Amino acid sequence: MAGSALRVAGRRLSQHTGSGVPVLLRQMFEPKSCTYTYLLGDRESREAVLIDPVLETAQRDAQLIKELGLRLLYAVNTHCHADHITGSGLLRSLLPGCQSVISRLSGAQADWHIEDGDSIQFGRFALETRASPGHTPGCVTFVLNDHSMAFTGDALLIRGCGRTDFQQGCAKTLYHSVHEKIFTLPGNCLIYPAHDYHGLTVSTVEEERTLNPRLTLNCEEFVKVMNKLNLPKPQQIDVAVPANMRCGIQTPPSCPLPDRP
Repeated sequence: MAGSALRVAGRRLSQHTGSGVPVLLRQMFEPKSCTYTYLLGDRESREAVLIDPVLETAQRDAQLIKELGLRLLYAVNTHCHADHITGSGLLRSLLPGCQSVISRLSGAQADWHIEDGDSIQFGRFALETRASPGHTPGCVTFVLNDHSMAFTGDALLIRGCGRTDFQQGCAKTLYHSVHEKIFTLPGNCLIYPAHDYHGLTVSTVEEERTLNPRLTLNCEEFVKVMNKLNLPKPQQIDVAVPANMRCGIQTPPSCPLPDRP
């Protein structure tokens, strides 16, 4: 795959998408890990990307993509997840031509390792990659090229943020990532997180800048709060992380399935 060529093309595209035609967006939910998966598509070219797919719902996502007449170019992960196994590997099998994408700094295998500033092109649209480490070193936020929406993974949640007590997390790094890479976006930019545990689906940059109880603190206070969370270990971490380090490019039988109730 000519990653560098796609990055250049994506950057050119981001300067010339003024058509006013909205991107096709679908938000899907996986209840066990409370994960949101996002499908974005271009209605004209029928090209699409899928952000943070989950193994258990990959069949559902593939069916929706087929029903909408889309061609999935990329199954993209915001980071190496600890609470579920990515659906990237299975989607590559279900939808030939789909390629897996993850940050190079994640250390995980994928067809395309993206860097800060890279653009992921699909039709007339592109997702800008913004490195937002802290939850993990390889976390990224994907910003639609008109800055109308951002897909923040676990870096920024609705009225919260990702934990920083495992997978080389760092609270100070996360604080600066959010303030410098996400809170600098327009206030009306929609925030779509990777998870929500309270039934909320979307927020805005302005809401989180002013209402997020953790990230409205100063950095020192934020670090103290994060260091005292004492959260339980994610139930699937021992299975999910090793699988996610390789599932991006392997076929599904090579990826262990989590235990089912």
